[in-house]
Amino acid sequence: MRVNMLKRVILALGLALPGAAIATVVAPPAAHADGCYTWTRTLSQGRSGEDVRQLQIRVAGWPAYRGIVHVNGKYSRETAAAVRRFQSAYGLRADGIAGPSTFKKIYALQHNNCTPKHFRYKQLDNGCGKGGWSGGPLSPAATRANALRIMWKLEALVHDLGDKSLTVTSGFRSYGCNRKVGGASDSQHLYGNAADLTSRTSSLCRLARAARRHGFSGIFGPGYPGHSNHVHVDSRRENKASKSAGTTIWSARKCGI
Repeated sequence: MRVNMLKRVILALGLALPGAAIATVVAPPAAHADGCYTWTRTLSQGRSGEDVRQLQIRVAGWPAYRGIVHVNGKYSRETAAAVRRFQSAYGLRADGIAGPSTFKKIYALQHNNCTPKHFRYKQLDNGCGKGGWSGGPLSPAATRANALRIMWKLEALVHDLGDKSLTVTSGFRSYGCNRKVGGASDSQHLYGNAADLTSRTSSLCRLARAARRHGFSGIFGPGYPGHSNHVHVDSRRENKASKSAGTTIWSARKCGI
C-alpha cells in the first residue's frame, strides 16, 4: 500500500511541475464494432498475420499500373505502396503505414459482411438467375472469397471514376451457367474471379482504361470479339487454380488497349 501511495505522489508531482517528463502511451487503432473485421494494431513493412491479409484484400485495387497486390499476409514494399495510393486517393496522409485514419476510412467503406460500399454479394453470385456460389471448380467458400477480392478492386475503380456506380452484368457462373452463355471453358467467371461491367456515367473505353490501374490482369472490351457492349475484368494472374495463372491479357482495341 505504501508503494502505491508513493507512486501516486510521484505522478502528482510530475503533473504539477512545469517541464516534468511525462511518459506517452501510443494507443492502438480505435476499436470498431461491426460484423466484419477490426484491426487492433498499426501495420507497416515487416508485419505479418491475418490483419495484414485483411488489409491487402481492401487495398488490392491500388497497385502500380499493370501490377497486383499479393494477398499473402506479409506487409511488403508492394503492400506499403498500395496503402499509400489508397491513402492518397482518399485524402489521407500517404505514408504507407496503416493506422487509425486508414482503418477508419476502410470501416466507412465496408458493410458488415465485408463487402465494399458500392457492391453486394448478390451482384456477383450465379449469373443465370439461380444465385449461390456452388457448381464451379472451387468450393463455395473459396469462390465467394474470390468474389470479395474482385469487389474491392471494383470499389477502387468506382472511386477512380468519381464514385459513380457500375453495373455488374455477370459475376460468378456455375459450369451449367457458363455453358449456357457460351463462356470459355476455363473462364475466370467459374472461379468467382471476374465481372462484366457497364456504366451509365462512363464510356466503356474510359472504364477499360481505368481498370488497368486497379489490379485487373484480364481486361476485355470494345474491339475484342463479343465485348462491344461491356467490359470484362478479372484477376487471372492470381488465380493459381486456372490455366491462365500468372498471365496478364488486356484487349480492347477500339480503346487503344
